[in-house]
Amino acid sequence: MKEKNYRFAYTVIENIQELDTMDAVLLQEARELTKAAYAPYSKFHVASAARLASGAIVKGTNQENASFPVGVCAERVLLGTIGTLYPNEVIDAIAITYQPENGSSDEPISPCGMCRQALAEYESRVNHPIKLILAGMKGNIYIINTAKDLLPLAFGGDDLKQII
Repeated sequence: MKEKNYRFAYTVIENIQELDTMDAVLLQEARELTKAAYAPYSKFHVASAARLASGAIVKGTNQENASFPVGVCAERVLLGTIGTLYPNEVIDAIAITYQPENGSSDEPISPCGMCRQALAEYESRVNHPIKLILAGMKGNIYIINTAKDLLPLAFGGDDLKQII
């Protein structure tokens, strides 16, 4: 028997002023966008903003539906928009933040498992890491250098080759 370990490092920043200018702008865009989320059921507004290699900023918010679980997370709305409007363009960074209607937003949140899979797939598709900037409306900010770090042993296209 052989035991293996998986570890990754991330950076913790105490406030938005410590980010480089481009990342601070991206996070601020996401924070302002939380107001546009459609979250009448969970009351948990999530927004994401991406900076593409071309410099374009693309945004997405969670979109809920009374027919649970039909809603779509902000990260997948964002990736779908990028995939449609900017096919195969490299994403340099994505800022993800949230604002609950009845609660605080002072700790970073991380993408759900389905969004982690979608982010990892996009990285593979364009062969480029996506820097993730995870934050609440205030407080600590986490910087993760590649979305793949959030999904060890991910299922990918190579796994499908074995069954096709």
